[in-house]
Amino acid sequence: MGNDLSMDNYKTLVENIGSLLSESKKQVVQTVNNVLVKTYWEIGRYIVEFEQNGKERAEYGDELLVTLSKDLTLAYGKGFSKSNLFQIRQFYLKFQKFQTLSGKLSWSHYVEILKCDDELELGFYVKQCELENWSVRELKRQMKSLLFHRIALSKDKSEVIELSKSGHLIESPEDIVKDPYVLEFLGIPEQKAYKEGELEDKIIENLQGFLLELGRGFAFIGRQYKMQIGSRQFKVDLVFYNHILKCFVLIDLKRGEIEHYDVGQMNMYLNYFKSEMSSEGDNPPIGIVLGAYKDQLLMEYATQGIENNLFVSKYQLYLPNKDELQKELEKLLDSE
Repeated sequence: MGNDLSMDNYKTLVENIGSLLSESKKQVVQTVNNVLVKTYWEIGRYIVEFEQNGKERAEYGDELLVTLSKDLTLAYGKGFSKSNLFQIRQFYLKFQKFQTLSGKLSWSHYVEILKCDDELELGFYVKQCELENWSVRELKRQMKSLLFHRIALSKDKSEVIELSKSGHLIESPEDIVKDPYVLEFLGIPEQKAYKEGELEDKIIENLQGFLLELGRGFAFIGRQYKMQIGSRQFKVDLVFYNHILKCFVLIDLKRGEIEHYDVGQMNMYLNYFKSEMSSEGDNPPIGIVLGAYKDQLLMEYATQGIENNLFVSKYQLYLPNKDELQKELEKLLDSE
């Protein structure tokens, strides 16, 4: 390497080879995952077809898996415990059309998704994993936070069914707003006294988790974002940009109950961003006032007549009660 130019070229060569090897490894892992998923689907099909052909009664199904587990483990080693075979069998029963399987999901993804209580929820998480490229860890968190239930309860029956088929598509400002937002990943005890600044600090420390809770397309712009309006200076707690909707998203945090003047203040921030910060091609900004409590009727009057995309939502520092949300969802689907 006799000169700087050749050294620069050499570095580029090394980087290009490294990128190729990294991409190649990803493809190998994906191929192995796809083969494993297909193999388990076929094993599940063999088990179910054997049961059906033999007209196995339910009480014999468990005995079959125990015997099969022993024989397969003896012949082929680990990976064929009774619980694994049960999951493999369930996998085929839930996805009997091989074409419905996603090439983006690993066997570990499917193991988690099989825990869903019904077909609507199951379909949603498959599609959402595809849309957002969730890791298994991210999928587990979203399932624990009952993302499907929280989104579904803001829709009617036909929209819930479509949600399970297509996932949560971001097409309008309303699509990015949740109520409630679940912030259990911040690690703040439910009964602990804390200040708004502490809540904001915790969100910044756990920004990856907060972006996951916000959903697709969000990029963090800044905190305590300064705005000079007339002779006064104001600050909005958190500013993001959503690349799908092509707009700024402003979030103001309230430790306790959201007041009517909080709505007015956010409306002013939105007007400022619309006039001073948005570029050509940007859509109008979205504002979310996020508090621990809200008076629904008061908020309806406070937001009435506001033309900006302004929303009021609650947050909670603990995981929601699944039984309660399941009952609400069933009530919604039955009422339609």
